[in-house]
Amino acid sequence: MSTPHPTPDIYESFRHDVNMTASELEKWLKTEESKSVGQASGNGDSIGHHSGEHIVRILHKKKADLTPDDEAHMHKVHSYVSRHLAQGPHNDVEHSRWRYSLMNWGHDPLKK
Repeated sequence: MSTPHPTPDIYESFRHDVNMTASELEKWLKTEESKSVGQASGNGDSIGHHSGEHIVRILHKKKADLTPDDEAHMHKVHSYVSRHLAQGPHNDVEHSRWRYSLMNWGHDPLKK
């Protein structure tokens, strides 16, 4: 039995929401700014930081190799990015915790 592939709409939404490359995200996740934001998880990393690591793994895979767990995470990413883009700050976006948090989820709001 083959593994079902992500639905085209969630795959496209994920690819649109995640506007950082795997290497950009990997580099970002090593920064103090990345580690300074987000809700703590049980292992010491923030939930967003852990999400970023999963996103990197997804970005390194071919679409055909994505698992149901990857697809579920793609849904989480889409929900998070959509919700948080609507809550942006009114000043100093570049150095905001809001931007840093979104970047942990693979989306840099300053990137065009």
